Amino acid sequence: MVMSQLRPLQDLDPARFETPEVLRALALASRSLAELKGLSRSIPNQGIIINTLGIQEAKDSSEIENIVTTHDELYKEDSFPDHVRSAATKEVYRYREALRLGLSMVASDGIITINHLVAIQSELLRSATGIRTMPGTNLVNSDGRVVYEPPQDHAEILGLLHDLEKFIHVEELFAADPLVKMSLLHHQFESIHPFYDGNGRTGRILNVLYLVKENLLEIPVLYLSRPLVRNKAEYYRRLQAVRETDEWENWVIFMLRAVEESARDAVRVTGLIGGAFLAIKHQVRSEFKFYSHDLVNTLFSHPYTKVEFLVQDLGVTRLTATRYLEELTRLGILQKHRSGKSNYYVNKALMKILAGAAMRSPAEPPSTTDSIGP
Repeated sequence: MVMSQLRPLQDLDPARFETPEVLRALALASRSLAELKGLSRSIPNQGIIINTLGIQEAKDSSEIENIVTTHDELYKEDSFPDHVRSAATKEVYRYREALRLGLSMVASDGIITINHLVAIQSELLRSATGIRTMPGTNLVNSDGRVVYEPPQDHAEILGLLHDLEKFIHVEELFAADPLVKMSLLHHQFESIHPFYDGNGRTGRILNVLYLVKENLLEIPVLYLSRPLVRNKAEYYRRLQAVRETDEWENWVIFMLRAVEESARDAVRVTGLIGGAFLAIKHQVRSEFKFYSHDLVNTLFSHPYTKVEFLVQDLGVTRLTATRYLEELTRLGILQKHRSGKSNYYVNKALMKILAGAAMRSPAEPPSTTDSIGP
């Protein structure tokens, strides 16, 4: 078992992370992230991307902790919050709400504090237990063997968290690229393990918040959890290798590659969603007099749409909203389903994208000069 011997991150030598291998990974990650930032900035309907990719990040981050649910359960929860739902689905939605809370605090305060992290963890767990005060917390592997004992003393935990806060905000303490610093922050937070539960998910939210704070992203469209799910065993192995053999450089390279992969995935998916939005926009506008930009926005903001969403978003009657949805179903844009006594309508193109399947545009591709706008 590895005993905690954590030191402040600023005790590391920044020159360690200027090797050719690290710099190469950093260049690729930075380039992909810049492309994503530029693409997301060009999309007027950013809320669509945040809503659709946000729930995907919540799903993937929770899956790392063996909290597994399905797209169907998640989007039914969005449309029918009163339906009987699994414990896993509840936890995934708590993650999304915790991410939103963290983003609102960073946007308001411009900083990331210990109190912010406590509030995020509290939202995740719906518990106010706060930072650990009792000893006995250990990390175990899949065989149940204890592999790491994090700091046990409450005062030590607080001291390390205060050092982490300084590392985030005092740039002269550690002169390195923000993506390198994010990688180090994530490892240190997970090793401090300040909470009784929810450390992994809180730490992954911290990644996104830090990138937004550093203006590497304007909106939270980079979700690192998917590559970490794909490489879960390596993720835990790299975490442990730093504790056992000081392999910081390999850890940073691993995280930079995860950033690059996530950014490339987000660029691809954002582009597909944008293309599907424009295709359906043109198709609805050419087929129906009831076309409106708000209507298409609603179809993409809620992969599972229902009458009440159109009534609320468009200000129409239930009868009119039902007619719109039935016509869109007839055209093949939506697929109608039944849940209890209510109907819901699935955006077929969007769900194919979110499920990772190849998407075939429901209409001819729009002009490349077009944009996702009114």
